[in-house]
Amino acid sequence: MGLVLFSVVGRQFIDPKNAYALATMPDLPPTREHPFGTDSQGKDLLASVILGTGMTLQIGAIAGIIGIGIGTILGFVSGYYGGVVDNVITSVVDVVLTMPAFLILVLIASILARGSDLKTLQMGLIVSVVSWAFPTRAIRAQVLSMRQRPFVMMAKLSGMKGPEIIAKELVPNLLPYLAMSLAQSVYGGVIGSLGLQALGIGDRRQPYLGMIIYWITFYSAFLRGLWWWILEPVAMIILLLTALMLISFGLDEVANPRVRRRV
Repeated sequence: MGLVLFSVVGRQFIDPKNAYALATMPDLPPTREHPFGTDSQGKDLLASVILGTGMTLQIGAIAGIIGIGIGTILGFVSGYYGGVVDNVITSVVDVVLTMPAFLILVLIASILARGSDLKTLQMGLIVSVVSWAFPTRAIRAQVLSMRQRPFVMMAKLSGMKGPEIIAKELVPNLLPYLAMSLAQSVYGGVIGSLGLQALGIGDRRQPYLGMIIYWITFYSAFLRGLWWWILEPVAMIILLLTALMLISFGLDEVANPRVRRRV
């Protein structure tokens, strides 16, 4: 929540134009006017980090929502109905999970980036290509353990059809687990976007956190001693990933009674 507020509220105290090239003098250390300093392209790093945090979270959210959405549908259908449908879905999932996910993302993003810059929505869609497989397997396993429980059998005896049982009986019981899976998917989406952008794949004019890392290496900030350009974006990335991980752990305690802390 703090990072969301930092990104949303922080926009009220900066000029978004300062997050783009040639906005100010380059390579300035932190000052009162530029608390985070500036980079070699003349971008104010405070404005870049504020905008970049929100944009990176947007990519992660898009990829996470799409991934968990597809995974939920396939997982419930596969786990509840079984048979040929289950065999087909699990076979596809097994194939996808054995593939090197990041290399696939690099290949797809490189092909789509030719001649155009990938925007936030496009980056989220690309990352979501491989984000659905693991949720599908995990949700299927949960559904398999639930479909023989008494409340599901009673729903069948009452005349409820499969889609109605899934929507009214299974989904509500798995909401905490789905929320935890969503947090994990957003985390994976953020990681995927950071990796692609750190390689320079995407819209290089935008202040994504991963793209800041790309420019750090491009302009050899380490060798030139521009410590402020390195410290602040890296610290924000660590805070962002740590926050998403802690949210996932917290939701896991709600979804899985066996890992709840004893009071």
